[in-house]
Formats: sequence, structure tokens, C-alpha cells
Amino acid sequence: MRTLLLSLALVAAPLWAADKADAPVPDVKEQHVVTEHSVRIQGDKVQYKATTGTLVLKDDKGNPTASFFYIAYTKDGVDDARKRPVTFAYNGGPGSSSVWLHMGALGPRIVKFPDVTQPANAPFDVVDNKDSILDTTDLVFIDPVGTGYSKAEGKKEGKDFWGVDSDKKAMAEFIRLWLTKAERWNSPKFLAGESYGTTRSAAVVDELESHGVYINGVVLMSSVLDFSTISFNPGNDLPYITYLPTYAATAWYHDALPNKPKDLEAFLKEVRAFAGGEYAAALFKGSDIGAEEKARIIDKLHQYTGLSKAYLDQTNLRIDIMRFTKELLRDKRRTVGRLDSRFEGIDHDAAGETFEHDPSYTAIMGPYTAAFNDYVRRELKFKDDSEYQILSYKVNMGWDWGKGGWKGYTNVAEDLRHAMSTNTHLKVMVANGYYDMATPFFATEYTFSHMGLEPSIEKNVSFSYYPAGHMMYVQPASREKLADNIRAFIKSAY
Repeated sequence: MRTLLLSLALVAAPLWAADKADAPVPDVKEQHVVTEHSVRIQGDKVQYKATTGTLVLKDDKGNPTASFFYIAYTKDGVDDARKRPVTFAYNGGPGSSSVWLHMGALGPRIVKFPDVTQPANAPFDVVDNKDSILDTTDLVFIDPVGTGYSKAEGKKEGKDFWGVDSDKKAMAEFIRLWLTKAERWNSPKFLAGESYGTTRSAAVVDELESHGVYINGVVLMSSVLDFSTISFNPGNDLPYITYLPTYAATAWYHDALPNKPKDLEAFLKEVRAFAGGEYAAALFKGSDIGAEEKARIIDKLHQYTGLSKAYLDQTNLRIDIMRFTKELLRDKRRTVGRLDSRFEGIDHDAAGETFEHDPSYTAIMGPYTAAFNDYVRRELKFKDDSEYQILSYKVNMGWDWGKGGWKGYTNVAEDLRHAMSTNTHLKVMVANGYYDMATPFFATEYTFSHMGLEPSIEKNVSFSYYPAGHMMYVQPASREKLADNIRAFIKSAY
């Protein structure tokens, strides 16, 4: 009898576990807080609603899988929503919230930030954004799972959404669901991403097309689609070529060149030609390069970067980005930023190999974090006591780049080419900062020139450039120019 009871217990346990696994997942309620506001954009008053809250994604069985935090700004007094564009905006990381584009560039309220200087202590002011594009398009700022207040729900975990493929599917589903609930399927639709957000956009726009959601235009800010262009790995000489014009721009800005030219753009055109021609040919030869040619290349690199000839010889003509950030202003005991090389930093060890921190990131991290947390509660009336994840290293380090991804290398340029070839009306705006050493402009130019776009489609791509870095909008003049360019781009795409 005892043996029989034990046998029944062993049989029953798995059945009970199976029942538990199949049990319905408790429903997750969406949150929505709507507030009324107004802002003056380019002198005109714009009345708008801010909807702050969460949108819940569900699986085929109706079980919740993720709760996406978002903030949507919609203009009041619009008679026909079909003629009112809507732009979905997000940042990158991977692991970044949308706070940077939201509170730095596109939203109706932004962080007041002095250009290229350490900000004053708190409080950090949030002011009306006269350059917001809300006059031209409604805006939906999205925080991917694991960033902001967004999180996995039910039986899902954050890691289920942290990857190139899983991220694009979840983001595409959010956009589809928002369009459905807001009854905006027939509005002109745009995507605006920054950094890895451009990687995401290339994948998402192609994914959306498979669901019948055709996008009018994609804004790529500080773009990286082909990671081989920025990955400094043994055997990959491409980044040394694609970074050189940005090194030159940085040295020009800091007056570190032996002979500084007056015209930056003319100078960079010259450096581009050298980098893609004579320099690329020299690197291709490897150790077979002759002494005379090597000396000539070193001299040119010295003229274009300001680095000493002895140091350039020691690098074997190959300048790694992290070494450059430390070496350029070493004689002044200063470093330069990676996100924005106009910024200068101070390290404990002036003789080190790389900087201790990125001064262009640490300068903005505190102000944006404090300003957003105050703004979302005080002005938007959204209450959540959990930590708003500005930039999650847990997400970043846990990212699934796919087979052969990142260091192997991730490349979504083909996704964008396919989307543009399928929807031949799709337009792409590419915004580049001259002082961006995270996603250098020459790398982006290289990527697009190697996408294999048909000439009839290639004309749908436009480039713009700004005398700032990765987050070009932290410079007021560049923010204004960026906004004007995006407005013109949107109006041209529907």
C-alpha cells in the first residue's frame, strides 16, 4: 500500500506541475494618464495632449507578455487624423530609454543644457522646446523592455526581448497595437531612431511591412547598420578607415592639428578621399608595405590627426578609438569624449591607455535623469516608484546579437534595402554629427554606398550633417537645424 501511494505521488507531481504551467496568467492592466498642455514652436502656439502610460502586449492565447511604457503627444484640433503624421521615436544602447530624443530633441519639453560644458548643480530646468517637431507630427516615445518603466510580464522574462530579432518583433507589435487602439492606421507613419535605434529601425521597418504596416519615412540619427564599420578587431581594418575623418574633425575642433585649415567641410572632404584611397590601400598591404610608403602615410596621418609621428608608427598606422580619446590631448592632461568629442574629461591617470569615463556621457547623465523623473511625475502626473532605467547595462550585456552578430558582425543594412525595395516610396533621412566617435559619419556613408540600392530608390536617401556629436541636439544650433530638416523630410514623404 505504501509503495502504491508513493507511485501515485510520483505520477501526480508532474501532472500538477503541468497544470500549473498551463494555468492562465493573471491579466495586466494598462495605465493611462492624459494631461493637457501648450507650447510655442517657432512662434506659434500648439495645444496638445500628453498620454503617459503603458501598453500591454499579449501572446496568441491572450496572456500578457510585456508592458511597454510610452509617452504620446498628440496635437489638438486635428479634423482628419489621416492627414496628421505620427512618428515613433526611440533611442538605442541597446538598453537605452527614449529619454534622450524625448527630452533633448523632439519633444515639446526639453532639458535646458549648456553646450559642451559641465552643467550647474540641480535643479535642472525643463523648458519649452521651440524646436519640437510636434507642430508637424504627433510623437510616440517608446521604451523597449528593460528600459524606462517597460518590463516583461506573465511567463516572459526580460531576456526574451533582449535581442536583434526579438526586439524588432516586440517593437513592431507595439507600433501595430498603438495604431489600432489610437485608430491611426491610415496616418502617414514615421520611425525616428538614434544609435542602436537606427539598427532597430532598419529591422523594424522591414518587419512592419510583413504585417501590412507601410512606413512613409525613417529618420536615422547617428546611424550604425553594419557593425563591421565600427568594430576594432584584429583582421578588420575597416574601422581605422571609417573613423579617420572623425578623428580629423576632432583634432580640428581642439586646435590640435599642425596646420589647421579654415574650412572644416573642405578639410573633411580631403580626409575622406585619403582614407578611402591611399590609406585604405596602405592598410591592405599589411606588413608588405614599403618603408617609403609607410613614412608618407604616417606624415599624412600626422597632418590629419595631430598625433605624433612616433606614436603613429607605434600603432602600425592603426588608430584605435579608445587610444585616440586619450592620446589627442594627453599633453594637456585631458581626454575627449566618445559620444561627442568636443567634450573634455579629466582622468586620475594621465598616462593611461584609455579614458576612465566618457565626459560627453557623464555630463548629460545626471541632468537628464533628474529632469525626466521630475517631469514625468510633476507635469505628466504619472506615478511609478520603480526606478526609471535611463540606460540599462543589464540589457546591454545580455543582448542577443544573433548568429555571428556584433563582433561577428551584425548587419541590418540588407533589412533596410529590402524594405526600400518593397515599398519604393519609403524615404530615409540620415543625420550625422561630425564629432560623433560612437557611430562616425564616414562609416554611415560607407554602409549606404555598399547597400546595393537601385538608382531609382537611392534617391530616396538624404544626408545631413551637424557640428556636434552623437547627440547632436545638445548643441542648440544643431538641434534647430535637425528639427528643420526633419520637418522638411516628413512633409516630403506623404
